[in-house]
Amino acid sequence: MVSAMTRRFVIVVFAAAGMTVIAGAGGGPFAQTPPSERELRIYAGLHDAAARGDVAGIEQLIAEGEKPNIQDAKSRTPLHVATFMRKYDAARALLRLGANPNALDADRYDIVTIAAVNNDLEMLKIAQAVVLGNGGRDHTAVVEALVKAGADLTVPDRHGTTALGHARTRGYSQIARILENAGAR
Repeated sequence: MVSAMTRRFVIVVFAAAGMTVIAGAGGGPFAQTPPSERELRIYAGLHDAAARGDVAGIEQLIAEGEKPNIQDAKSRTPLHVATFMRKYDAARALLRLGANPNALDADRYDIVTIAAVNNDLEMLKIAQAVVLGNGGRDHTAVVEALVKAGADLTVPDRHGTTALGHARTRGYSQIARILENAGAR
């Protein structure tokens, strides 16, 4: 059973990321498309390593020149796959090595949306919420909720910029204050 707080958190994440659920012709919402069993069996390279949570394999493949944002037939990057499969260490490694957390798959989902819809708080902690919003009230509430939930404030993007750095650069003073009060440097 989903708690009221969790439902509110997911709603705030959608608002902050600028995402909306649109009803399809059949009356239901469009759904995310995780890798099928067949796709998982035929994955190679980074997609395979991400699906299995193989951090050493991810590091080796990227060191050998494989691109961290390579896409499968449905435009899923290895980071999308790690998110769908709940492979947290793989997601951390991919982010550290240059994976784009804002990349959209063919269904137009990013990792924050995938994690939110799947009620995966741990993955939401890993994703950097600061770069995905506009600094408004809902965006600030998402960052505050992630901080309270224990989000890792030290994870940099591929350029070495942390959430605090992004908040300062974008002029999100309230978000920067939240992060600073939580110990971000």
